[in-house]
Amino acid sequence: MSWYPDYKPTIKTTEGIKAKSRQGAFVKNWWANRWIQAMERLVDRGRLQRGRTYARQGQVLTLQEAKGHLVAEVQGSRRQPYKVQIHVQPLNEADWRRVLDALAERPLFVAQLLGGEMPAEIEDAFAAAKLSLFPQRKNDLQQSCSCPDPSALCKHLAAVHYILAERFDEDPFLLFRLRGKTQEELVGALGQEPVVQESQTAAYAPAPPLSAVLDTFYTIGPELAHFRTHITPPDPPYPVLERLGDPDFMPEARQWLLRAYSAISETAVNTAFAQANDSAENEQ
Repeated sequence: MSWYPDYKPTIKTTEGIKAKSRQGAFVKNWWANRWIQAMERLVDRGRLQRGRTYARQGQVLTLQEAKGHLVAEVQGSRRQPYKVQIHVQPLNEADWRRVLDALAERPLFVAQLLGGEMPAEIEDAFAAAKLSLFPQRKNDLQQSCSCPDPSALCKHLAAVHYILAERFDEDPFLLFRLRGKTQEELVGALGQEPVVQESQTAAYAPAPPLSAVLDTFYTIGPELAHFRTHITPPDPPYPVLERLGDPDFMPEARQWLLRAYSAISETAVNTAFAQANDSAENEQ
């Protein structure tokens, strides 16, 4: 039984966005989980369960994205779908400049973002700029639903948040877009060459032409001559092959590739260490 007197059963639909998750965890990646966790702190248990059910049944009809704004339609118990709006406060340009400066100080973050990945500790960069990627303050997130439920977050809003989390799972840059930066703008800003002050140029010697270093390009210089290398196989081995699986046209392809990759890896390691041992013996 619902909390309001004119209770009607939900009108089922086959035209909605049905969640991929059928049971258990709703999303895989940490950033999508963070969004769900933030939402779940605001919703009572009953509405939360009904929101998950709505998302899995496909009651969310549409979900459209704009800059810092999301608009959705959810089919409830009335013939006219309910209108849901979620507005995420974009960061201003000054805030983004601080975030980009903090990101630029972490080369690994920059490399991952340029490669289309979300660094696991990216919140540290936002924290260094005294900001947050995820909405934290009251004014960071405004949301509403046209249903009569007086709760701050009804089951229709909860359903939209679950579908939105799946979108985050597939496209982490959606978070950045809602905060005011597209992937292209972010990558473009991080991919710019650093500006070197005139007083610093004297510290950098020009690189020799490639033709002058071809013979020694793949050898270790004197600075790393005594560097000790320890090579261990990944766990699980060859994760890309495990993820891709066997193609339909050749069911045994993965086993053939595993043997080939193992032989290539073993030859490469033996060659590398043989060269290292020869260099060490020559030095002695």
